[in-house]
Amino acid sequence: MLTLEDCLGLCELDEEEIMAIAEHEHIPEIVALELAQYLVHLPEGTVVIKRMILDDIDHAKSCQNFAHAQALENALKHFVASHPEFTVRQ
Repeated sequence: MLTLEDCLGLCELDEEEIMAIAEHEHIPEIVALELAQYLVHLPEGTVVIKRMILDDIDHAKSCQNFAHAQALENALKHFVASHPEFTVRQ
């Protein structure tokens, strides 16, 4: 049986990015991992993931959870740095 950690090792996103997707979509982490892996291979999938993380940041700030917003901003920075196609698309 594969664990979440095993699947993370096969995924193109890291745990913080997966957690942000799970939070945004209100789904379990393993389902978010599957969704992320699917989205990252779509032509505009990385843009969708970026938007999810931005939405999570906005929500955290609106709830005055600034520590969580900062953690999400760090996840976003890592995501953008890890996916150089952003420089081409945007």
